[in-house]
Amino acid sequence: MERVDRCVVLVDAGYLLGAAASLLAGEPARSRITVDHAALIQQLRERAEADTAQPLLRIYWFDGAPDRVPQPEHRRLRVMPRVTVRLGALTRSDGRWAQKGVDAAMHAELTELARNRACSDVVLVTGDGDLLPGLMSAKEHGVAVHLWAVQAADGDYNQSEDLVAEADERRVLDRAWITQAVRAKETGGPCAPPPAPRPEIAAILSAPLPESAIAASAERASRAAAQADAARDDEEAAPRPGDAPAPPAHGHGHGHGARGVPTPKDLAGTLRGPAGPAERQPAPQPAATLRWSSDRGWVERGGPLGEPPETASLPTLAQLTSAEQRWADREEDITTVGGDPFEVGQVFARRWMERLPETGHLQKLSALYPRIPHRIDGELLRYAARFGLLAHKDDQIDEHDRYAIRAGFWREIDVRAAADHAPAAERAAEKAGKSGPGGD
Repeated sequence: MERVDRCVVLVDAGYLLGAAASLLAGEPARSRITVDHAALIQQLRERAEADTAQPLLRIYWFDGAPDRVPQPEHRRLRVMPRVTVRLGALTRSDGRWAQKGVDAAMHAELTELARNRACSDVVLVTGDGDLLPGLMSAKEHGVAVHLWAVQAADGDYNQSEDLVAEADERRVLDRAWITQAVRAKETGGPCAPPPAPRPEIAAILSAPLPESAIAASAERASRAAAQADAARDDEEAAPRPGDAPAPPAHGHGHGHGARGVPTPKDLAGTLRGPAGPAERQPAPQPAATLRWSSDRGWVERGGPLGEPPETASLPTLAQLTSAEQRWADREEDITTVGGDPFEVGQVFARRWMERLPETGHLQKLSALYPRIPHRIDGELLRYAARFGLLAHKDDQIDEHDRYAIRAGFWREIDVRAAADHAPAAERAAEKAGKSGPGGD
């Protein structure tokens, strides 16, 4: 079998990004940096083709993920041209994250490429000495091995010396090269804009319930309590074997049940004596604040759809989305939507508003602020879960992320509502001007 003159790049993302974080932020935590993955892939391709003088066959991106579930960056990477993502497991032990299976996958891929003569040159971006057997096997099959390192923060090696000794060629990716696509978050460079304050989150946490909702909730609670009391009264009044005969039906007295039998509440009042003012009036309830859109303290689950009638008519995004739009949405999610919770809420709200058949639905939703109807809220959180926002431990979205998702949703609704209101106000002003002095 004749060897093909092409180059392949195998990237250990844990090494590349961890070493970049050490260089730029002073510690190997990838959370300390922000990465423009499209720019980074392009840089790797151009450098590999220049160093090997061969066209690129493919870039393999090896990384770890909880339960091997692709994270937002993996979903963006794997749809890029000439990029293949291979995921190992990501586990947490003693407070630290560790990759499992990444080295073995890189070794297997390297050995298979060399055995099948799929390329003439292999670029390895790694520092782990566990790849030494694979490197030596590739050399034995006539493949030239190029070993790339990220500039070490202390100027020393951050690679296995055995790897360095066995590689055919070695190159160091210096700070200037790294910072074209990677930034420390504190620098506020173009890849890492400083986070803007988001008072909407605080507003959602502190917004009181609408007066109508509070009144409706109190009325429902009072009606339910009355029904429960009536049911208990009937149960107590029903004759049981051994009970004394009930008084005549016409013997209704004040404070007695429908059958003339004192209710347990009547008996309790007789034993305690006359009720005082504190017992005659219910204690005042504290003002309710809405902390969750689906707070069960006042969201009624009645009705044919298990929702309050005022929200049951609001369509969900799924109901408004065609098969073609669903495909386009998925493409946009993979290629352009990041994993920021606030942005995720904005994207969902924008799609929902753009597909509404009538503006009345938007007005109805705006009147419910800060509550999102249960069906739409559940759909919003399920959409957010696609972007790796689930906590790995119990498959729940972090509390602060939930607030940010909903804040992004309401921010987009508010922008659209303001935009719709402005032309209407202008038309009203124009009409008023025409009907004034000098008008038609």
